[in-house]
Amino acid sequence: MSKRILFLPFVVLFFLSCKKSETSTTPTTDTKQTETNISGDPLPSWNDGALKSDIIAYVEKVTKKGSQDFIPEEYRIATFDNDGTLWAEKPLVQELFAFYRVKKMVEANPALAQKQPFKAVLEKDKSYFEKGGEKALIELVAATHTGMSEDEFETSVNDFFKEAKYPGKNVAVKQIRYQPQLELLNYLRANGFKTYIVTGGTIEVVRGIAQDFYGIPKNQVVGTSFKYKYDPEKNVVLREPALDLFNDKEGKPVSIQLHIGQRPVFACGNEGGAGDIAMLKYSQGNKYPSFQLLVNHNDSIREFSYQEKDNASLNAAAKNKWHVIDMKKDWKKVFSDN
Repeated sequence: MSKRILFLPFVVLFFLSCKKSETSTTPTTDTKQTETNISGDPLPSWNDGALKSDIIAYVEKVTKKGSQDFIPEEYRIATFDNDGTLWAEKPLVQELFAFYRVKKMVEANPALAQKQPFKAVLEKDKSYFEKGGEKALIELVAATHTGMSEDEFETSVNDFFKEAKYPGKNVAVKQIRYQPQLELLNYLRANGFKTYIVTGGTIEVVRGIAQDFYGIPKNQVVGTSFKYKYDPEKNVVLREPALDLFNDKEGKPVSIQLHIGQRPVFACGNEGGAGDIAMLKYSQGNKYPSFQLLVNHNDSIREFSYQEKDNASLNAAAKNKWHVIDMKKDWKKVFSDN
């Protein structure tokens, strides 16, 4: 989706609802599934059908030596968006973390409660952000995500995820991961693909959970980043309250080139804010056979139902013949049990 984490990060604080028209319900789980099932059916939480068959057929043809479609292992790069692609985004977890940081910072320094933008958050004063617009919201995210070492920030991220519950669901954040996508990640890796997260969320937050949540090491996370500086006296790297790169839409191919250095042959995003169109188009320009996948949030019973007003992502999928995940039809279950 278009990750408005830096431009609309606190909508959840004022509404605790969605940024787009939608119907939402509590995440439900079906039968128990293990997170890894490579032997036998590699995608047990996917319903049998054209999409599942196409995914398996693609992986088999590009990994079969001697095939005209064979892709050498060093070029088997797979990129996945995170919010709305690997886990739920209603509300964005980034928003929940920023609110958590506000509370922790005020607990440590009560004087902050009287200063903007902390005061506006605590009082749920949405008018402050409406009047200040993008500048006020960036100021808030910068205030809660910078000014500390990377080690200190990572500790804060880990503490948040240990206790965080998803609003209205009363489940740990880890349980809003999509089980079918966990299986897909495992299946690709079992066949020599290197999996990356390419997210609009801040790179430091996603790095903090990528290995535990997805089996993806932190050096394979690409995201929105702040500017850094090195403090020689303390021998630490500090983040400054200024954006370096907003990793969304056209920014994603740029970040992929910067961090990975080559086009992905497999790219997966989601419909919801047109944030992944550029990444999927970039993947399609690969010299090797490629596969593009788009999650359509159309399951109001098990997850959420929402769509873009202009239908840009689904239109792009139809035009470019990308594969679309019909959540209602293609997934036996949605959320992880673990």
